[in-house]
Amino acid sequence: MTVLVSQLVLFFAAIIGGAISLFLVKTSDEGKLKLLISFSGSYLLAICLLHLIPEIYINNTHGIGVFILAGFFLQVLLEFFSGGIEHGHVHIHKEDIKVIPVALLLSLGVHAFTEGMPLGGEMEHKHNTLLLGIILHKIPIAFVLMAFMSQAKIARSKAVVVLIVFAAMAPLGLFVGTEVRDIISTEKLLAVVVGIFLHVSTTILFESSDNHRFNIKKIIIIIFGASLAFLNIF
Repeated sequence: MTVLVSQLVLFFAAIIGGAISLFLVKTSDEGKLKLLISFSGSYLLAICLLHLIPEIYINNTHGIGVFILAGFFLQVLLEFFSGGIEHGHVHIHKEDIKVIPVALLLSLGVHAFTEGMPLGGEMEHKHNTLLLGIILHKIPIAFVLMAFMSQAKIARSKAVVVLIVFAAMAPLGLFVGTEVRDIISTEKLLAVVVGIFLHVSTTILFESSDNHRFNIKKIIIIIFGASLAFLNIF
């Protein structure tokens, strides 16, 4: 898959997720959204363990674990400003804002930009696996972001601009990753993203438990997400 095609796929994945929230869904269905988010969290965790971590260790890169930790704690920091939108909800009450929350958008932009950077490098056979993981993660984020904008009474025209900017961040990260791969290795960039994915995916799965009550639908969707990642081995 060419760089341009990957950029277009990333861009329109976010546009589609946001457009569904803005223009198609008239009533919120939190249950279905939680299932989608649980699926994406399961898939992200599984591709980290089955594909991405083996990929970054294949060349015995010294100290690569430091970059995984850096990504993990970068996400911890970003969530202080984003309100946790990366794992499917926002801890900012709509009554608390009157304008577009800049800190939320900046942190979400950094998150998306960083995710896209490893796609600009050379990762042998793992490009499509990472790309699919980002897409499955990006669609519900865009959906929740636009739902939040709507509930906060942000003008639809402004919300569309926000959506376009957010959609452009991962393709921009891919472009920059292509330009800097001679300066910083793809394995190190990927390790940072793995750290981000580990934080996001485990948070999603912990939060999906609904006060630790058994939910057969979520169990099935989580197993399905992990199985999809497992099938990519072959």
